[in-house]
Amino acid sequence: MIGQTKTGVPFNKPYITGNEIEYLREAIANAHLSGDGPFTKRIHEWLEQRTMAQAAFLTHSCTAALEMSALLLDIQPGDEIIMPSYTFVSTANAFVLRGGVPVFVDVRADTLNLDEALVERAITPKTRAIAAVHYAGVACEMDELVRIARERNIALVEDAAQALGSTYRGKPLGSMGSLAALSFHETKNVISGEGGALLVNDPELIERAEIIREKGTNRSNFLRGNVNKYRWVDIGSSYLPSEIIAAFLWAQLEAADDLLERRLALWNAYHARMEPLERAGKLRRPIVPAEIEHNAHLYYVLVPDAATRTRVLAELKAEGIGGLFHYVPLHSAPAGERFGRTHGVLANTDGLSARLIRLPMFYEMDMQDVDRVCTILERAITAS
Repeated sequence: MIGQTKTGVPFNKPYITGNEIEYLREAIANAHLSGDGPFTKRIHEWLEQRTMAQAAFLTHSCTAALEMSALLLDIQPGDEIIMPSYTFVSTANAFVLRGGVPVFVDVRADTLNLDEALVERAITPKTRAIAAVHYAGVACEMDELVRIARERNIALVEDAAQALGSTYRGKPLGSMGSLAALSFHETKNVISGEGGALLVNDPELIERAEIIREKGTNRSNFLRGNVNKYRWVDIGSSYLPSEIIAAFLWAQLEAADDLLERRLALWNAYHARMEPLERAGKLRRPIVPAEIEHNAHLYYVLVPDAATRTRVLAELKAEGIGGLFHYVPLHSAPAGERFGRTHGVLANTDGLSARLIRLPMFYEMDMQDVDRVCTILERAITAS
């Protein structure tokens, strides 16, 4: 029977689909353990088909893919990048490493995504890009962000770390920005321990993406027989993962549909159990706009205030339940204050981030686990 012992439910448990060991053996037998071997090529094809990207490049992390985005956009010191403060540090760090300035804008109250209504007002002559973070696998309002980026001639980068398998108006997330970054970290739906991918939707950036990923050399052109030797032609770094990582990931991608179906079942079970508590005013459930299909990356609830969250998290922990808060807003962090700036008041970011609790979500959970988490949460949140 799938599931955990009923003494506790961890926040996450990496799932092995069944073919990982077989593919690791195959990679070893192929005698090609460095990057861009047969498994990597299969993954590139799979990602391009599923995400509709012009080109996909496997990387050793989503952070690496974001750093490649900053290099491809030729971010210079003082260039501004509009982004939410409610995101992981890599969204900002990737651009700060190039001298860029994160401009933090508030999030929407419903999805906790970048508030598209505030973006245009934050644009200055220094603005080079918008970083759209699809929180919890729920899409940003992409039609408006695409319009703004096109009309203002600035780049749109999708931080789709949590969003593989999600769509916006039928379009896969990662297909609408000039560039997009995916994560295969062990906390994501599809995993390789550490890992990521850069999706390139601007054909003019594809060749340079290859060069940057290959330490600034034209090695890919050499391997295709287009040049008789490869040389250092641009800046770059080593962003390739090994074939060991790719072999593991390929087993996961083969099972991606099954993994998505299972997570959606767990998400829907949580959502149904939380409905009475929402009606009673004890919490707020996630909101998913009608035009969006999400991938059930995580399930969270918003409790009335920070004090309630502290108490509820303590009780969950005492019962062996892996409930967690999420991001500390970047604009209030020491590095955020040093390297970035805010545009306007970030009331939603500050308020919602202090009230959010993430609940356990992983493939091997069963409905008894969901029931146990919800029962303890309900008891904790209704305690006087």
